[in-house]
Amino acid sequence: MQPDREFFDRLADAAKAETLPRFRTGISVANKEAAGFDPVTEGDRAAEAAIRALIEEHFPDHGILGEEFGNVGLDRDHVWVIDPIDGTRAFISGLPVWGTLIGLYHKGEAVMGLMDQPFTGERYFADGTAAFYQGPGGDRRIATRACADLSQATLFTTSPHLYGGDIKTRFEAVQSRVQLARYGCDCYAFALLASGHIDIVIEAGLKPYDVGGLIPLIEQAGGIITDWNGGPAEMGGEIIAAGSREIHAQALALLKG
Repeated sequence: MQPDREFFDRLADAAKAETLPRFRTGISVANKEAAGFDPVTEGDRAAEAAIRALIEEHFPDHGILGEEFGNVGLDRDHVWVIDPIDGTRAFISGLPVWGTLIGLYHKGEAVMGLMDQPFTGERYFADGTAAFYQGPGGDRRIATRACADLSQATLFTTSPHLYGGDIKTRFEAVQSRVQLARYGCDCYAFALLASGHIDIVIEAGLKPYDVGGLIPLIEQAGGIITDWNGGPAEMGGEIIAAGSREIHAQALALLKG
């Protein structure tokens, strides 16, 4: 048996049952980082536990890379990559731009992925060949939009405070060229890009679980997503996603310095 859309929906629904009832309820927050602030909630842990339980039941021979409970079987052909609440800072602030990310890697390549935003009722899914939207306005196949030049592009990043030193200089070189730059959307920005609403997403310091579920959405909607050297994005790091190859190439030239 191979995973299909129905199984991804089951995983997303299981996570939703744990996250949505806790959203905007003032739940307690723990800090995972002694030298800074890396929040985690009981919603993160409960959602990942629910996802992992279903995977372990139905695909016991698959590996799992998760944010909250560690990794198992990363050398296996199939590995699930899980971020139960991407955008925990948004989650604890009541801002509905967080999401549950679930990706499936095959021999190191992201082949299927899902981003679910339970509060808005939006679900984005890539099945291996195409990307789809389910939610308000009806279900439909989605695609990135054409944009030929950075001067016409809309760029999103989670926060300019993520950048420092040379990385900041390179990011700002791109930001200075675009028509519009906006901050604060976490994984939701990638969904907007896959849906054809914006043109570029640039991020720094991502982990594999921050991007694993999003790579198939971008690529199967017609976009391109790489690291800042133009290499694979599966292991995270500094990441750029673009709706067209033209602006990806223009932005990448600036990011490479």
